[in-house]
Amino acid sequence: MRPSYLGKILLRWCDQCHTPVLAQCCACGEKTREVPVTPPGDARPAFPADIALINKIYTDHFGAPLIPPGHLVLLNKVPDRDRMEEIVVGGGIAGIIRYFPDQRRWEPIPRPEACTLFIPKKRYVVVDDGAVPFIKDQGMSVLAPGLDFIDDAVCAGDEVFILAKDGTCVGVGRAKTDVATARGMEKGSIVRTRRNVASLIVPGAASWEAAVAANADVLDRAESSAVGFVREVTGQNPHLVANISYSGGKDSLATLLVVTKAIGKVPMLFADTGMEFPETYANVEEASRHYGLDVIRTDGKTTFWETFDRQGPPAVNARWCCRVCKLTPVANLIREQWGECLSFIGQRRYESAVRAQSKRVWRNSNVRAQLSAAPIQNWTALHVWLYLMREHAPYNILYERHLDRIGCFMCPSSDMALIHLIEAEYPDLWESWRLRLEQWQQVRGLSADWVTGGKWRLLEGCMDDEDSHY
Repeated sequence: MRPSYLGKILLRWCDQCHTPVLAQCCACGEKTREVPVTPPGDARPAFPADIALINKIYTDHFGAPLIPPGHLVLLNKVPDRDRMEEIVVGGGIAGIIRYFPDQRRWEPIPRPEACTLFIPKKRYVVVDDGAVPFIKDQGMSVLAPGLDFIDDAVCAGDEVFILAKDGTCVGVGRAKTDVATARGMEKGSIVRTRRNVASLIVPGAASWEAAVAANADVLDRAESSAVGFVREVTGQNPHLVANISYSGGKDSLATLLVVTKAIGKVPMLFADTGMEFPETYANVEEASRHYGLDVIRTDGKTTFWETFDRQGPPAVNARWCCRVCKLTPVANLIREQWGECLSFIGQRRYESAVRAQSKRVWRNSNVRAQLSAAPIQNWTALHVWLYLMREHAPYNILYERHLDRIGCFMCPSSDMALIHLIEAEYPDLWESWRLRLEQWQQVRGLSADWVTGGKWRLLEGCMDDEDSHY
């Protein structure tokens, strides 16, 4: 799938501090260098559970963990049929993890630079010295005459490392044959070498506290700009009651911090769909208690199931759920309680093409009584996370459990990697949803894989791709 440019890629690295930096110069005074991530480049911190998953995937395949202890890691989601994420460590791309929903498995796709961090113990080949420059410099495939050794674990289709006799990594690629066949070949291709953009990795341990310090000026400028924006919009609309649209996610929490610093305490507006994770409800209460803010709730659960019974489940290209469970209840509440209002929303341009093209202040066509404003429109996910870390803000614990976005537990926009995770971690929640899907599937005479294969997430013949701005 084609990369999507939603804004300038700001991610850089300081080799002195071993931290990501969102500026040309680190707070330590050292110049930073670009990290060649794939657009949109909205990289986020990898939590311990994410690092454990990466290390398990690489250990299972290559016999050794990829990430050394103490290193900061970022994950950068890139366009793919389901989920594929670049692994940023030491300021470079060490590799990728890619999910195959039909097989319910992850595959590691390494870069040659990964050998700066670890030594593969299996699924590698060794080539003659004469073949090294052709593979390393010209990207040629590993041919049978140049093969010196092939590991017993290699099967056709496997990702493998290509090593010189001295152990230096000269390339990576995909095996075209299994080990037994390869050992009997006198000519032909054994590994198809993959060309990658060069990516410098400088190993070194660091902490997220150090990353916050390295970005001190960046965070101060981002906060000052966002606070100024909030004050400007509020001053231009003194007749509107202000509130914070709070979802339980990181972006709305960062928005809450900015708004309260700018104009003081205002209520939190929580659109409760009835389909939220238990941890999200807990976070709404925690944020309310921690910052002393009132929570005003809407309730969309009843209308969700009424609409489901008429139309079936919401889909990626037919997200009636946003309109029915969020926008309409919010519109009704605003009219009843305030008439009109000003809502500060945690929208960011790097989230989607729709949001990248959105105005920073707007009115949703479905909620005309609500003037919406996005203080952190130009922040990346890393801005948000470093800011939350600096402020010691109570973020949703779900982020530490492989979720990169917070929404309804059965959101059709979720990839199958996440859906399979939720099935495993929240069996009671998912069982109730599965039974509803199966009832609709049986009434409509749909195939079994409409449920098990996640086909309910796409409505045939529908082009709608509604963006709720929540």
